[in-house]
Amino acid sequence: MTQPTSGTYFSIVSVLLLVLSVVAFSDNLFTDVSQPSNSDPKFIVHGLFGLAWYVLLATQANLVRTRKLRLHRKLGIAAFIVAIGVTLSTLYIFVVLWKGWANMEPEVRANRLLLPGYALCVLLAWQLRGRSDWHKRLIFIGTFFMLGPVVDRIYDPLVMSWAKPLFSTLYTRQVDEIAYLVFRWGSWAGFFLSLWLYDRKQIGRIHPVTRAGCTWFALVVLVSEFS
Repeated sequence: MTQPTSGTYFSIVSVLLLVLSVVAFSDNLFTDVSQPSNSDPKFIVHGLFGLAWYVLLATQANLVRTRKLRLHRKLGIAAFIVAIGVTLSTLYIFVVLWKGWANMEPEVRANRLLLPGYALCVLLAWQLRGRSDWHKRLIFIGTFFMLGPVVDRIYDPLVMSWAKPLFSTLYTRQVDEIAYLVFRWGSWAGFFLSLWLYDRKQIGRIHPVTRAGCTWFALVVLVSEFS
């Protein structure tokens, strides 16, 4: 049996991330377009940059899979510019909404700590674009760092929409809170684990980028939950 190409994992995961991001923000995009955040410039700009990032991520991964490397390199410039937009727009929202570390929920703390990691990963990926093994892992680890808002908002359409009506007698507020935390951290950590398993299968060891990214994510979770 032939081995799948090394680009298959990144192609599949990138498309999955794009689909999840669209579903997570489907209310903004389709079902509740009149909500206040849709008329707030800072959220509009941030949302457009975020969507553009996931679209480009899926496009770039599939261009590599189909060996269209020249177009991949050209679009890389656009992806880098979009990444700057994601970073700056997210930072602006953090500054505007800042209410002190002690007043933030753990998931919000995690998002703040992971933003510099995203920016650093993209910067290093640009500098190491000639080394594909480092480049692609840096891009995906950086993207995984920014998944907080997606996994937060995907819980309702993917879990609550069917679980609450189906288990209405069991689904108390406490159960919902526990289920949310398990889903949030479990699904988020699952993306890091998937890259870990990919490394084991493809190269027989854990790549330094994967190891560093998983370690930083674990530390951020601990700090954000217990500080």
